[in-house]
Amino acid sequence: MQVAVIGARGQLGTDLISILGDDALALDIEEIDITIADDVASLMRKVRPGFVINAAAYNLVDRAEEEPEVAYRVNAIGPRNLAISCSEVGAKLLHVSTDFVFGLDSQRTTPYRETDPPGPLSAYGLSKLAGEYFVRSLCPQHFVVRTCGLYGVECSRGKGNFVETMLRLGAERDALDIVNDQRCTPSWTMNIARAIVALMETEQFGLYHATDSGDMTWYEFAAEIFRQSGMTVKLNPITSADFGAAAQRPAYSVLDCGKLTEATGVELPAWQSALAEYLQKRPGGAA
Repeated sequence: MQVAVIGARGQLGTDLISILGDDALALDIEEIDITIADDVASLMRKVRPGFVINAAAYNLVDRAEEEPEVAYRVNAIGPRNLAISCSEVGAKLLHVSTDFVFGLDSQRTTPYRETDPPGPLSAYGLSKLAGEYFVRSLCPQHFVVRTCGLYGVECSRGKGNFVETMLRLGAERDALDIVNDQRCTPSWTMNIARAIVALMETEQFGLYHATDSGDMTWYEFAAEIFRQSGMTVKLNPITSADFGAAAQRPAYSVLDCGKLTEATGVELPAWQSALAEYLQKRPGGAA
């Protein structure tokens, strides 16, 4: 079965392509603009894939506060166009979403399940939630997979991710201020790609959460990055208010992935183990 992977040159898309192999049809912005309905429909009718994975997104969280219409076009209208076209050609659709659909419950301390009501805090989160609703309402054979804080080897070639940013800043500075009041589970893209492929094989359509296991603050994540990398960097814990980002982040957005495990038998590894494997695989790593 041919699987069209949209966003194929991104972090997650690259790992999906590597797992799917010859079954994958790699598509990125040069081949398809998901915000243009006619372009999507034309390509889907021509290619007629059995499955479509949408790993494309506008993920500039802070900039989305200034240009929410751009985020909405990519994160909501784009998935809507794909959902309509996939339904027309009989393709199954898997859409990748985010933990940023949560956050409004400021007192939350237990992992979110798929049945918990969402409540975004940012324009980015709102646009991603709208995309979820379009997919769920317009394409009967769908998966929506929420994940968190992705970091992958492809990103280390110049696009940047939190791990690479920490390694770069740690080499340049003796001390760093890191936010310590946002708890979540940043995840290695290879693990998420494996979970997605396993989920695709089930045909148990619906909404799922997929992250590595456990949770941490960004401060705790940074500390583990430097510990595993053998780097000595002084870390100062700060609040989100101290950091002053344009977009508000969830204070707690840990996801319960039990439904994924029930459907696939896959239980993703602890975030510390995932980080260790990423550090080995990245260019210049131990592997």
